[in-house]
Amino acid sequence: MDATDLAFAGLARQAELIRAGEVSSRELTELYLGRIERLEPQLRCYRVVLAAEALAAAAAADARRGDAAPPLNGVPIAIKDDTDIAGQVTALGSLGHGGPAEEDDEIVRRLRAAGCVLLGKTHVPELATMPATESLAFGATHNPWDLARTPGGSSGGSGAAVAAGLAAAALGTDGAGSIRIPAAACGLFGLKPTRGLLPNPRDWKGLSVTGPIARGVLDAALFTDAAGADGMAAAAGREPGALRIAYSLSVARGLTASADDEQRNAVLRTAERLRDLGHTVQERDPDYGNVTVNVTTRYLDAVRDSGESMPHPERLARASRGLVSMGAKLPSFLVSRAYAQEEPDRRRIADSLEGFDVLMTPVFTRRPPLIGAWSGLPAPVMLNGMANFVAYLPLWNHTGQPAAAVPVEAAEDGFPVAVQLVGGIGDEARLLSLSAQLETDTGWLERRPPLAA
Repeated sequence: MDATDLAFAGLARQAELIRAGEVSSRELTELYLGRIERLEPQLRCYRVVLAAEALAAAAAADARRGDAAPPLNGVPIAIKDDTDIAGQVTALGSLGHGGPAEEDDEIVRRLRAAGCVLLGKTHVPELATMPATESLAFGATHNPWDLARTPGGSSGGSGAAVAAGLAAAALGTDGAGSIRIPAAACGLFGLKPTRGLLPNPRDWKGLSVTGPIARGVLDAALFTDAAGADGMAAAAGREPGALRIAYSLSVARGLTASADDEQRNAVLRTAERLRDLGHTVQERDPDYGNVTVNVTTRYLDAVRDSGESMPHPERLARASRGLVSMGAKLPSFLVSRAYAQEEPDRRRIADSLEGFDVLMTPVFTRRPPLIGAWSGLPAPVMLNGMANFVAYLPLWNHTGQPAAAVPVEAAEDGFPVAVQLVGGIGDEARLLSLSAQLETDTGWLERRPPLAA
């Protein structure tokens, strides 16, 4: 296996190679550090690269190889910069951050215990609020499939790093689509688990969860098990059985965008593919009700809380201050009502999909925008643009259900196009099994972005 193939082999295969003694963790870590040094100036995935610490961790991993080694022993991964690593600043895309963290967040401790080598911390937009990874403090992260476009956000640095072969997998967080957005934008698999499945350092007023961004479904499943779940890897390795799958192209009331032909056709073609695989697939639009108002209210309340809790909120950029101000102006009764509507919204949507196992939608209404598309806009205009771009995603943070972004095809110019799969509470195993079946059928794992060699 040549060096480029090894970099793109994925977390599961790399763990096997290390266990078998066919490659050392140090060799793999040095490979990624070299790729980071060469490609990082074009991509800007990492806020900080922990080269010395990673090499020391790799040496420790090589010393404990064998049957007693942890499951991901020696595999290099990246951590999103909204999660604490001991001794490192958690900048959250902002100049308003405080000093270094005193200890690892719990999910980082678990990943270390599973044997992972931490390569560094990846870029996020300020306060992790945007579906594009751009900030006044640290600049813009670029998509390895098209350097003029965003890799999405807020886990955009994580997505770009995995897509470009600068990490085996990466930790993301998802409060309004922030795992699924960069996964879809970068041709990767991303899983937003059920709320509470994995430890989460910043739950964003109940909206956010932690989860994996990875090249493949098995990689993501192994990562999820290592972070505290159970049985996800087994689920990714078995057939899903014949499922009843609903698909919908509609968006909730209050959103003005609709899926363009590129996104719409990917869903329709995937519906046919799923029928060929033995599933029953029918169009069914969920009863979203007034979920947009509740989601937007909770999002703005979370942004307000995040901004006001920064050590130096006076250093926030104008766009972030605008969103924080919008959240601060929300009437308290409206905020309370939005939180109270979580269970009724979840129940109503589920009732409208009774008899179906999985819902499929587009991920985006259009292709990820060019870098800077929302720069300089007033906060309400920016929020409207972002909400219409990711119209299919944030409501599942409100309801707490698991959802996954699955790459299914390439556009004419090679840019990846994905679909979203949504399950009921606790349905990660079903989503992983179905996603793995799609992954095999599409052959997507063989694809790499132009910026890969």
